[in-house]
Amino acid sequence: MEPSANPLRLLWLFLGFSSVGLGFIGSVVPGMPSTVFFVLAAYFFSKSSPRFLNWLLGLPKVGPMVRDYRAGLGMPRKAKVLALCMLSFFVLTSAIFLIPTLWVKLLVLGVGAVGFWFIHSRIPTKELVLSRHAAEAHRP
Repeated sequence: MEPSANPLRLLWLFLGFSSVGLGFIGSVVPGMPSTVFFVLAAYFFSKSSPRFLNWLLGLPKVGPMVRDYRAGLGMPRKAKVLALCMLSFFVLTSAIFLIPTLWVKLLVLGVGAVGFWFIHSRIPTKELVLSRHAAEAHRP
């Protein structure tokens, strides 16, 4: 279905711009992710507006990250390590020092563990993907 004919187009646009806003906030607020929101925005714009998708993909700092992710390259190793370290630091700091209720501490730790697992094992590391591609290209 063409994006302009989609009856949910306004919802997808709203979600796209909301994700872009959260992504920009995440780029300046320590501990808040940004890339995931830009990837989501690309998904929502792909369903609603090729113009805004192209705008997002053309942003100097954001576009390359989103294009790499959409191409199956994942995250650069340095960004992945930084994301995992920040996630661990903020989850542990919150659970140990900031949250008084035990069940909320456990919830935060559980959600943090799922996030850590997802980033570590489900999002490819760009350098590894590129080296695999190079090895396959040189295979006889």
